[in-house]
Amino acid sequence: SILASPDSASSSVPSALDEELHPDLICTLGGDGLLMHVSMLFPGPAPPVLSVAGGSLGFLTPFSKAEMCDAIFAALGVEIKSSSKQGDIIMAPKSTDETTSPQMSRNSISAVDVTYDNVSNNDNEENIVRPKKITFGSQNAICLSMRMRLDCRVINREGVVRARFNVLNEVTIDRGSSPYLANLECFCDNVHLTTVQADGVILSTPTGSTAYSMAAGGSVVHPAVPAILVTPICPHVLSFRPMVLPDHVVLRCYVPDDARSDACVAFDGKYRRELHRGDSVQVQMSVHPLPTINREDHSSDWLNGLKRNFNFNTRARQRPL
Repeated sequence: SILASPDSASSSVPSALDEELHPDLICTLGGDGLLMHVSMLFPGPAPPVLSVAGGSLGFLTPFSKAEMCDAIFAALGVEIKSSSKQGDIIMAPKSTDETTSPQMSRNSISAVDVTYDNVSNNDNEENIVRPKKITFGSQNAICLSMRMRLDCRVINREGVVRARFNVLNEVTIDRGSSPYLANLECFCDNVHLTTVQADGVILSTPTGSTAYSMAAGGSVVHPAVPAILVTPICPHVLSFRPMVLPDHVVLRCYVPDDARSDACVAFDGKYRRELHRGDSVQVQMSVHPLPTINREDHSSDWLNGLKRNFNFNTRARQRPL
């Protein structure tokens, strides 16, 4: 089964867990925000996501609308056969070769040759529609990016978990509408990391490193790098630099009792809530990454996105002497 999402995320869309949906593939038609919406719908194990560009930027949407149907068929391993007499289209699972090599990367799934070509025989035989426009994948495999997510918990002074979210991009703790600087105490594996006196701090995944974190001056990190990024937002000090920490650490930020005001926290830009004095946010790597289907492979898609969307290091070439 396929779960298709519209080009705009609606709060009326039921939770996939509530509806007990178990799709084989998710296809999104929209922008990067829709991919984050899918991540929220599937906080636990998630099926592969095929993202089709339908928004304005589309850094995480490598497929075009014209390629959508072909890409879905290929991702599902489906053959398309059309009857020459009735014109019916029959979708059948592509037969698997029992001699397929078991050596397959954990970040890839079996590939399907996708090039469409009508082969006409006589009227009593079928026309087999074979792949045509789109060829994607690498080395006879469709590659997946296992995108790391963050398991975020809002905990009150008594140690009770008030809310829990899995985020794909980042969790942002800021001063909200307060005129004062956010005052936060940050710990890494229960060791004091730093005191944040700034507009806020961003705790980001490698996928989110090209979003809010990049705009705040954070490092750009390849999505396959196992790391958590700590990026300050307008720190009122010259020495607070962005940090990249290993993915196994547990980060905790809390609002001290002597803070001038409360703080606010947002998860992938949504579900904004207040953090009162004594409240904390605990962030660690989620055990459930989000698998996304690549156009080529994770490096090619990522580098092409940097160049296409952000004009990465674009400059007129220096003339030779």
